[in-house]
Amino acid sequence: MEKIILIPDSFKGTLSSQEVCEAMKQAVVKICPQAQVVTIPVADGGEGTVDAFLAAMSGRKIHCKVRGPLGEPLDSFYGILSDGSVVIEMAAAAGLPLVSGRLSVGTATTYGVGELMQHAITAGTKKIILGLGGSATNDGGCGAAAALGCVFYNYQGEKFVPTGDTLRDIASIDIRKLQNNIVGVEVVVMCDITNPLCGPLGAAAIFAPQKGASLEQVESLDAGLAHLAQKLVELGYSPVDKLPGAGAAGGMGAGAAAFFQGRLMRGIDVVLDAVNFTQLLAGADVVFTGEGKFDNQSLMGKVVAGVAARAKVAGVPVICLAGAVDEVSEQAYEKGLTAVFSINRKPVPFSEAVTCSRENLVLVMENILRLLV
Repeated sequence: MEKIILIPDSFKGTLSSQEVCEAMKQAVVKICPQAQVVTIPVADGGEGTVDAFLAAMSGRKIHCKVRGPLGEPLDSFYGILSDGSVVIEMAAAAGLPLVSGRLSVGTATTYGVGELMQHAITAGTKKIILGLGGSATNDGGCGAAAALGCVFYNYQGEKFVPTGDTLRDIASIDIRKLQNNIVGVEVVVMCDITNPLCGPLGAAAIFAPQKGASLEQVESLDAGLAHLAQKLVELGYSPVDKLPGAGAAGGMGAGAAAFFQGRLMRGIDVVLDAVNFTQLLAGADVVFTGEGKFDNQSLMGKVVAGVAARAKVAGVPVICLAGAVDEVSEQAYEKGLTAVFSINRKPVPFSEAVTCSRENLVLVMENILRLLV
């Protein structure tokens, strides 16, 4: 074995993708010490996305002060990669953990996310990878747009920065400064959900309750997002209310698509493109991927599916390791997987299995590699 690629998702609640890579690599170094090992930890756009990119590619973390989700000063960060592109996780400026014990989805803002983008643009970047996930907000990205120069007016002609509770107050929007500010900047959005902006499957109905919204507030937040969608159409933007992923991160998917002309993409596809995965497959003997639980949902656009699809085209075998294997249909192999293994050696409860996940992962990797060499 000359070249082995490790590209797992996290094992949710157990091991981060970086920790999974480290465990897998430990086994490779022991059994195949001469092999070239390529490690690519994967994140889904939420908390940890910047660290995952920086672990997979050379770059550095940039620290700066921004406005937090409730308007407070916040020490935040983003990552700049060796090619000059920037990775921003909105959770670093508008994340749910930042309002722990102070949930206020109606007044929370994405303004700090826009400040991170502004900081990166001022520094000269021409490409921003924006990770959506773990937000405390429901403002449709208006806060971020405002931080980048968009001006919102209410029906009294006053300037204001809309939040979830005040989206319905938007009378007009001036996007000229925003457009000038982001000209020439490519925005790629990591978005792994397909929820529309509004309605029973929209941002407010599905995600606002976990951010502290009551049933009555959900209706109000949903109406606000619908009002925003109409105002965006009046500005000449293409309709975003039915766009798959528009409802991500409190409507940030819609806001990013309209205000920043962002391309909403599956998180794994963004990662694979960023690390030039297709090129890395050249000369690879095998690819190891994995996740906490493998089932038929794993084939629906998640990490395992994205990796397997590209590796299949290149003719490289893919082995998936998971904490639990619920069901493996023939479709899994048709889509590029070569084999799927559970790392657990005993039928024990999750509370017990979690304590030895790393040990189990290393052992299973070693045994598989012994078969391959």
